[in-house]
This record gives sequence, C-alpha cells and structure tokens, in this order.
Amino acid sequence: MAAAASALGACGVSPLRRTAAVDGSVWRVHGEPLLAGAPGGPLAGLRIAVKDLFAVQGQVVGAGNAAWLAEQSRPEAASADAVQRLLDAGASVQGMARTDEFAYSLAGTNGHYGTPPNPRAPERISGGSTSGPASAVALGQADIGLGTDTGGSIRIPSSYQGLWGMRPSHGAVPVRGLVPLAPSFDTVGWICRDAATLRRTGEVLLPAAPGQPLRRVVVAPSLMAVADAPVAALLAQALRAWGGALPRPEEIAFDTAPLPGWVRAFQTRQGWEAWRAHGGWIARHWDSLNPDVKSRFQAAARYTDADLAAADRVLAEARAAITAALGDAVLLLPSASSFAPLRTEAALGGTVIEAARAKTFQLTCLAGISGRCAISMPVATGGEPPAGLCMVGPWGRDRDLLALAQAVQAQGVAHAAA
Repeated sequence: MAAAASALGACGVSPLRRTAAVDGSVWRVHGEPLLAGAPGGPLAGLRIAVKDLFAVQGQVVGAGNAAWLAEQSRPEAASADAVQRLLDAGASVQGMARTDEFAYSLAGTNGHYGTPPNPRAPERISGGSTSGPASAVALGQADIGLGTDTGGSIRIPSSYQGLWGMRPSHGAVPVRGLVPLAPSFDTVGWICRDAATLRRTGEVLLPAAPGQPLRRVVVAPSLMAVADAPVAALLAQALRAWGGALPRPEEIAFDTAPLPGWVRAFQTRQGWEAWRAHGGWIARHWDSLNPDVKSRFQAAARYTDADLAAADRVLAEARAAITAALGDAVLLLPSASSFAPLRTEAALGGTVIEAARAKTFQLTCLAGISGRCAISMPVATGGEPPAGLCMVGPWGRDRDLLALAQAVQAQGVAHAAA
C-alpha cells in the first residue's frame, strides 16, 4: 500500500486515506463524489465505482499495477465514453476501484493492493478482474460497478459475491477511453445489486433497439455438469422455481468435448492481443507483475502467427457450433464452475484458483467466443456461498435479455443482493 500511495502522490493525485469506510483494497481514488453527474437524469442519485482501466476526467489510470501507475503523469482530459454516458444520465462517479493487473485475471487477488473483500463470503476471494467495483457494490458503497468482461471478469465476481452482472454483446458499448486487454473479446459491462438497476444502466449504455420478448430458453445438462456438484445443485433448485410467464426451458444436447480446445484457442487469441497491447511496456517491467499475471504474459509473448492462425480456425468452428446449437435461444448455464475459492487457498500459490479458472473458462468462453450478451444472476443459497445462474442471449438482444432478467427476479428464480 505504501508503494501505491507514493505512486499516487507522484501523479499529483491525493493518496487514498484508509478509513473504516474507504478500503484501499477496494478503491484507488475515492471522492464524495469524485465527479458529480448531471442533475435530473434517469440515473440521478446512483453512485458508480469505475474499474481502474477507464479514463476518468482529472485522474490517471492505474491498470492495477503500481509501476504503471507511477509512470502516469498526465491526468485524463476527458472521461471514457461509457463513464461520460453514465455521468450525463445523472449518476456520480464515487471513485476508481481496483482491478487485477491489466484485467488479465479472474481472481481479484492483486499482490500490489490486496484482495478486495467479499461481504457475502468473507473467507473467500472477491473474483476479478472487476474486483473493486464488485466489492464496492456488494458493500453498498456504489450502486453501479462499471467494469470490463473479456473472459468472465463481470460474471465471475458477480457469481462469487451474489450480484447481478451484465456482459453486453461484443461492440454494443463503446470502449473508447479503456485500457484494452484483447479487443476481439473486450466488452464494457456493469454490476448491480438488483435486476432493475442493471436494466436502468443498460438503457443508458446500450444502443436503442426495438424490444421483443425472448421466447426460447434452453438448458444443456452437459454444461450444468461442468460445475462442481454443490453449485450445480443450487442451480437445479433455482430452475425448479422457473415458471409463471417465463419461457419454459427446453433441454438440448451440447457437446462439451471440444470445450478445452475452444478455451485454448480463446486464450491464444487473447494472449496474442494482450502482448501487442502491452508487451513493449511489460518487457521492461517483468518484475512489477504478480506471478499469475506474469506467467500469462510470458505465455503470450511466445505465441506465433502460426499459433494465432490455428486458434482462429478453432474459434471460427466454435462460433458455428454455438450458433447451430443455440440459434436465437437464451442459454442457461452456471456463471462459474465453483464457489469462490477460499482466501487461504489463494495464499497457497494459486493452484486451486488456477484449477477453478480453467474449469470456469469452459463456461464463460461461450459468450466470449460468440460475442453474445450474458447476465449473471444470484440464486438462493440456503447458507451456502453465493452462486450465479447465467443467461447467454443472442447477439444484439441485450435490452431484451435485461427485461427477461427482471422478470426472472420477479418470479423468484434469482434474487436481489442482501
């Protein structure tokens, strides 16, 4: 934290004061507010925690790395498109919240600044890479966590902390003013405590589109079985409450045998793009990286054009298979394969977290590869840690998926966060 504070001072930004109300593992910069929203807009009164990858006027971007932050000397002249849209709609920026380094993790265990808390499961990790915004929302310190989802970085912390998280269709929300990870998969997403706020936020960020109910919902037992048994049992219980005016889920067959290969192809394309975005800087700052992120950039640096071409062939095949299986249906599946790993497990070198990441990626990659929109919804847990049920909708039907999510909460299948 001392290194982070000195870096902040070097950039001319007031260091964060640690208090009971403002946790430096959650917030890098915090204000009351940091930037006020326009008066009278549709989001007036709502507070935003902005992931520390977005440009915020008057601030520098830290990207989750203390050395990167120390080199940023010029505050941003304008806010990122997504931030500005929310400000124009009346929401206020409460602060810039923590992220895993360059968003290249799903755990939230940042060695520079610590792991943000998980209020619903204090002994467990927060999930990442939209870790700070998720924790800020779960703690009640923000109403909207503005973040990114490349491989699951909205859906996983939402699942781990019992929140609602939206990954929009790829390209639906502008990424101008965002530090990239892998532009082929990067999306601007958001996290809230309930479906209504999630939808209100989407009405500001998403392009206008004629509303049309999503009438077909499908579930693949093979994908549900990717989750650990306790998570799968909670989701099965939630699905038993699915009824009323909601479209009845149909069971479909989905071949999971190709999933490990799809994940490798996704990670190859992701790593290839991440190295091109940041490799020049990383090559001069290897020692500044946390071990898990460092290992991913080391792998990314070795990818060749031939590796990329082979991965792209697999990704094309995967997109065709996903389209053939789903068409215009909404797919229900686990948001994450497990409950959030324990903090003690995170301290053991990351083996458990890496195993959970590999398994969860088989679920989250479906939206990433296909570019489809997805929403993670918290289910009742009966004393178990939080878990999420994910809806993956057709590309471009984001607003319709948000409407369905609100209906799902009204039906009692998913719940507002406590």
